[in-house]
Amino acid sequence: MGRGGRHRGRSQRKDFKESRENVWKRPKSEASVDGSDNAVPEQKPTWEPIVTVNPNFEEYYKEQGVVKAQEWDLFMEILRKPLPAAFRVNSNGQFCDEIISILENDFMKSLQAEAIEGGELEAIKPLPWYPKNLAWHSNFSRKEIRKNQTLERFHEFLKLENEVGNITRQEAVSMVPPLFLDVHSDHFVLDMCAAPGSKTFQLLEIIHEASEPGSLPNGLVVANDVDFKRSNLLIHQTKRMCTSNLIVTNHEGQQFPGCRLNKSRASEKGISENMPINQLAFDRVLCDVPCSGDGTLRKAPDIWRKWNSGMGNGLHSLQIILAMRGLSLLKVGGKMIYSTCSMNPVEDEAVVAEILRRCGDSVELLDVSDKLPELIRRPGLKKWKVRDKGGWITSYKDVPQNRRGGVLVSMFPSGKNLKDSTETTQKNENGDVNGCEDGLKEADVPVVDATPDEQAEEVSDLPLERCMRIMPHDQNTGAFFIAVLQKISPLPDSYFNTYGSGELIDSLLTEFQEKPNTKRNSTAKSTDSTEKSLSKESVVTVDAAVPDESAVEKVIEADSNNEKDDSLEPEKKITEGESITEDKEANSSNVGGKRKVPMQGKWKGFDPVVFVKDETVINGIKEFYGIKDEAFPLHGHLVARNNDTSSVKRIYYVSKSVKEVLQLNFAVGQQLKIASVGLKMFERQSAKEGSSTLCPFRISSEGLPVILPYITKQVLYTPMADFKLLLQDKSIKFLDFVNPQLAQKATDLVMGSCVVILSDGCDFYGFAGTSGEEPVKVDASTIAISCWRGKASLAVMATAADCQELLERFAEKTPKTEGGSVNGSNGDLGGPQAMETA
Repeated sequence: MGRGGRHRGRSQRKDFKESRENVWKRPKSEASVDGSDNAVPEQKPTWEPIVTVNPNFEEYYKEQGVVKAQEWDLFMEILRKPLPAAFRVNSNGQFCDEIISILENDFMKSLQAEAIEGGELEAIKPLPWYPKNLAWHSNFSRKEIRKNQTLERFHEFLKLENEVGNITRQEAVSMVPPLFLDVHSDHFVLDMCAAPGSKTFQLLEIIHEASEPGSLPNGLVVANDVDFKRSNLLIHQTKRMCTSNLIVTNHEGQQFPGCRLNKSRASEKGISENMPINQLAFDRVLCDVPCSGDGTLRKAPDIWRKWNSGMGNGLHSLQIILAMRGLSLLKVGGKMIYSTCSMNPVEDEAVVAEILRRCGDSVELLDVSDKLPELIRRPGLKKWKVRDKGGWITSYKDVPQNRRGGVLVSMFPSGKNLKDSTETTQKNENGDVNGCEDGLKEADVPVVDATPDEQAEEVSDLPLERCMRIMPHDQNTGAFFIAVLQKISPLPDSYFNTYGSGELIDSLLTEFQEKPNTKRNSTAKSTDSTEKSLSKESVVTVDAAVPDESAVEKVIEADSNNEKDDSLEPEKKITEGESITEDKEANSSNVGGKRKVPMQGKWKGFDPVVFVKDETVINGIKEFYGIKDEAFPLHGHLVARNNDTSSVKRIYYVSKSVKEVLQLNFAVGQQLKIASVGLKMFERQSAKEGSSTLCPFRISSEGLPVILPYITKQVLYTPMADFKLLLQDKSIKFLDFVNPQLAQKATDLVMGSCVVILSDGCDFYGFAGTSGEEPVKVDASTIAISCWRGKASLAVMATAADCQELLERFAEKTPKTEGGSVNGSNGDLGGPQAMETA
């Protein structure tokens, strides 16, 4: 929604931490309304909501004509109402169909009375334009859902399912851009400004959904954000997806490295030229740029107070540079989405028009009007004006000379100086041809005196009607702008001359990485000089939009439901203030002292990414769990975040595509600043029992769904009664199992990590993999948890939320007797048919 690549306001973060309402408030005057001094202050409320009025906003958008005059009152009325809550069901979640069924058959009916009382026809309903009823719209605002007692059960349902990754709470219009990107399972996708990560999660869903069942996609998603702390939100959001096809990076989007391998330098270093990839290029790019964010007024009414036209003007140059860098990283034939959560044409159509002018025939603005026909959207504008301190300006020729540093020629529909087009191709003092399309430098723009009597409005001759603008009053949503671009051929040479990006920035980054003694400041100076050749605004990193409240809430509340087990160290959550690094104990050389600042290549403060090559560790894991290399290769797919592999705490699994990108990154001098990579698959058990087991690495609950089909040892099939008992008590002594035979089977397991699978009633006490030859039979209905087999007990190694979610699934589907007990208390859930419902 145009939030990536900016710094969130500190006051907003503090407000969310303190659970304040998402409404800006101000103290009410102690004086009475009539101005008398006889008012009694203590009888009046201390705070009052802000008045949702901004004359500048209304004047600006009336003049721009974003809506017709007859729609204006409705447009403003909807803008002043709270934004309805929306959420999306994870299409790859194990309980996807079941959750949709609960929404359709339970909450749609149970909440109906509350909706009618509030004047709505429906309480919740699927968004008609989103495929397969996966996205839902609620007619209650987020505040109403949190505060209304009648909606408490619905609120708890949303919170739990969001935490375990079955649903994602996301603004409806924010779900639109990935649907127009046409992502396939083998695509390399870049999300340039990704935090807080809702759209990244959506892209990962699409990649996995399009892949073959039981296999990992050949594609990947690189999610980038400039802000270190926002990267934590991004990591937390995507962690719920349990994917090995993701890399999270921390770069300025306009300087995102292309990781181009120079053949001559590669040969000098002894690097093979036969690498799978020699340049990081993408099939799809989502460029959801920083913006003024006035499309989010309903969610963040404090924007009413702060909004002014200068916000959009100040971000215009940065938006162009981000979009152009995205196109330079895009493969020929690939598609890029340019999107904002702003209604401002200076941030929307003007940027798209400038992109098309600079790229010429190499980039096409696609007409996608036949896609998602039930989504109501409006065509892009062909004409608009620019607002400056001096008033309205219809053409660049009317811009006063002293304002041309802030009001650029690219902001206008034609992108040209219409006074005298011949002057735009005259050579400057340096002898360079300086056309109007290079209008990012004030010094290069020809100065022409404005002519007051020439006030004809400019109209763009580009097909900007192919852009999409979603307006709040059309579908009771926020506002959004989307343009779909396709790269037809390589960008023209004039692009590289103008921007200093592409090959130039890549070579600068490569040169920096190859000089070990080069200071970061000197590199910043060289790249800054490149960017200064573009615009004074090119290095702006403004956070003008609003944080995704759901992502912030979940990061803050991540540990609230987790039960700490000091002896077994259950799964941990990432919190907002936590560094993107390994734990202190991961580096044994620093135990008892202050930990050294980690270094990832030349990137200070980031743990290194290291391939695990220790044969003892890898073979120990393979032997302990009975994993065969031909079925699930571990060599070359395991990475750690610690140079000292002998004391690695966590081991991450990466897909084939991520592995290839990491190999390229090492070959080019680690140009990528990686905050997170791959899927946490194994975690060292540091408790006393962990040191005495044959394999100290337990399977993480995140990695279990991926590795489960390939395990042939340390697997225990458990009937329903004992499975529920494990989830409820978290730890059970062998002698306390409901089924005595199960205690013996658990005793037969080797001490250490194991996997407990819910039996379908056919083989309650079966033990898979005693010979180490038969893999676990897994299908869509298989339910499993990671556990630890101790000396005399079995302990669950999963979060409290995961356990609670499974128990609720069973409670919803398990028939009850008159006495309230579960039918089949001997362990049978009702045979195979019952297992399908679970």
